[in-house]
Amino acid sequence: MTQQGVRWTADQVLALAPDAPSRKAGSNLGVAGPWSEAGSSGEGMVWGLCKGSGSKPYQTVVDVADAAGPAYKCSCPSRKFPCKHALGLLLLWAGADGSVPDEQTLPDWAEQWAEGRRKRVRTKRETEAAGGTAADPEAARRRAERRAERVSAGAGELEQRLADLLRGGLASAEQAGYGMWEETAARMVDAQAPGLAARVRELGAIPASGPGWPVRLLEECALLHLLDRGWLRRDLLPAGLAATVRSRVGLPSSAIGRPTRDRWLVLAQYDAADSRLTTRRIWLYGTESGHTALLLSYGAAGRAPALSLPVGLTLDAELSAYAGDGQLRADLGEQFTAPAPSSLRPKGAGVAEAAARYGNALGRDPWLESWPVTLSRVIPTPDDASGGWQLADADDNLAPTDPAGATSERLAVPITPRAASGPGLWRLAALSGGAPVTVFGECGHRGFTPLTAWPEGPGEAVTLC
Repeated sequence: MTQQGVRWTADQVLALAPDAPSRKAGSNLGVAGPWSEAGSSGEGMVWGLCKGSGSKPYQTVVDVADAAGPAYKCSCPSRKFPCKHALGLLLLWAGADGSVPDEQTLPDWAEQWAEGRRKRVRTKRETEAAGGTAADPEAARRRAERRAERVSAGAGELEQRLADLLRGGLASAEQAGYGMWEETAARMVDAQAPGLAARVRELGAIPASGPGWPVRLLEECALLHLLDRGWLRRDLLPAGLAATVRSRVGLPSSAIGRPTRDRWLVLAQYDAADSRLTTRRIWLYGTESGHTALLLSYGAAGRAPALSLPVGLTLDAELSAYAGDGQLRADLGEQFTAPAPSSLRPKGAGVAEAAARYGNALGRDPWLESWPVTLSRVIPTPDDASGGWQLADADDNLAPTDPAGATSERLAVPITPRAASGPGLWRLAALSGGAPVTVFGECGHRGFTPLTAWPEGPGEAVTLC
């Protein structure tokens, strides 16, 4: 139960599922049949007993008011978080049909878990505070200098590799195969420059990416060269750009400055996984400041990150921003109310303004892949010229199609091929039905990736990722 007394929607609950099988299994348990002694408190606790295959029911409890997203505890042996029982309990609670009564008193087993969590959180905070005061600044400075020297050596070696590639011709990259790039990436890892290593690995995949790969390879090599030179001459850069270069190279950073308090609307949440790590990106919109912020959370391979904030919730909280020109990443600080569903929406922009915003951001950070933008009054339509899809301006905003301006067509932004081939496109088309919609997503040089959409009139947010 949130402090505002509003329960989540089923879509917001299912957004917490770590994978598709958990989503399906949780949906099957979102009915009253297997549950008993369920209840919720005004402090954000939801609990219940779920009948399983054994003689004893599973004890399941969820704290939906936790500052870092919902916290879960279940006596089942599952290693997934949340497990299917936690998802089923939250779906039952979201149904608001009386199966999970409000303002109940926690049973002893749920109270013990809640109190234990509170003690662990206090201990962690005290330990972190003590560790921060005991750190040796001089030792930290020396470690940073040694790492900077290793990164500089790696950047110099990478510059030589790029020069050799251009001297021998881009065709040599196709002949050498991926092994050459993997070896170079490993050298960047040894140099403690994971950002350079990641970009090198991307270079290795380009020769096999289809027609036009030499142009794409040359573009990415140029950006990598620019990043190398930026690092090697970082002392000559403005402070904001130097911080951006350090971040792109892969040096650790932390939030700086005073926290900003706002009512933050959760715009989107999605995961990107590789063999080593799962990265969760959560986009927030400050309903009072109008600022957009990005929260990053990480989990080991095969495990969902701990932080989870379903789309459509708002939270009164503080965010601390990271250093760097155009940097949107922030850390979630103190939360003053429990997350709650909201009918608020972000302020939108037209197609032309969205492209201008991305261009301005690119001027501050040349290595930027995309920029968060909310498009208002756009219609998803097929793009006959490319065979893909686009988001067309629903109003009479036209762009000339020849230098003389004799002909024109409606302004539109292409949907990225990856987004156009996924199920989210059809959810967007069904929501629109040919009528204007509001769409939040990431605008980049490859097009626009829709993440969340709202109908023209009243209605809930629809997740597309």
